[in-house]
Amino acid sequence: MTRQSSTQARRAALLGTNPRFRLYLDARKRKRHELTLEQLPDGTHDEQDAADAIRQACGIRSRRELDTNHEARQMLDRIVSDYQAWERRQARGR
Repeated sequence: MTRQSSTQARRAALLGTNPRFRLYLDARKRKRHELTLEQLPDGTHDEQDAADAIRQACGIRSRRELDTNHEARQMLDRIVSDYQAWERRQARGR
């Protein structure tokens, strides 16, 4: 494995440790299941939940697969893009 190829697995791992990304997962689940903040409070998702969510969305068993699976890497890019859009909306107060 080259240094460049390990970048995607590391990127996914770091994403899961980001508390703001886990808040995004909370908000996303609330919206998807039409839950209130009281029903699913902020801080519900932990690092393991984030790792599981990334693996499930990307259709992989291990984040290492992101280094060799083009489709999974594209999904990670979409996850990051959606998260960044959510952050921008939060900054605007929406």
